[in-house]
Amino acid sequence: MDKRDAKVGNYTCEVTELTREGETVIELKYRVVSWFSPNENILVVIFPILAILLFWGQFGILTLKYKSNCTNKKIILLLIAGLLLTTIVIVGAILFVPGEYSVKNASGLGFIVISTGILILLQYNVFMTAFGMTSFTIAILITQVLGYVLAVVGLCLCIMACIPVHGPLLISGLGIIALAELLGLVYMKFVASNQRTIQAPRSN
Repeated sequence: MDKRDAKVGNYTCEVTELTREGETVIELKYRVVSWFSPNENILVVIFPILAILLFWGQFGILTLKYKSNCTNKKIILLLIAGLLLTTIVIVGAILFVPGEYSVKNASGLGFIVISTGILILLQYNVFMTAFGMTSFTIAILITQVLGYVLAVVGLCLCIMACIPVHGPLLISGLGIIALAELLGLVYMKFVASNQRTIQAPRSN
């Protein structure tokens, strides 16, 4: 029954159990219940924002270490993509306000989760621009892809239900994405600290 058709008040229901019949009175109430718990609301927003901040940390290291024209073009593209991602996540966080399930909340959550996939491409390009692919960077990217898959699956399961029982799955996916960004930042900092000057690869 649509809640617009359900009027608040007392309803008399006829009950039939085996060969017995009777009536019972049921009181229909309406109260607003938050789609996610307060802690889940905070984590859903915090993890993507943290991941974006960690990406900007990687971007800062990349910017300070490279000066060639070829790399400058890549840095500009990364800057534009990073700004676009940041804007989408902020808009999603604004739409994903605490409250009952609604199309606006679901849209905000979708913006937040789906847009985090851009972080995978950004981190891949940062690694390729800085020092190429290594076994550790490949492991970081695989971890990030795994986190994104979990987050998207959790998103689909949460949107299909008024009560998001699979919220922890979605949040764990976002947390793994943030962890992968942290590992990427630490690895970039470690590699940069072991090299006085990182030269961009020359094109033939």
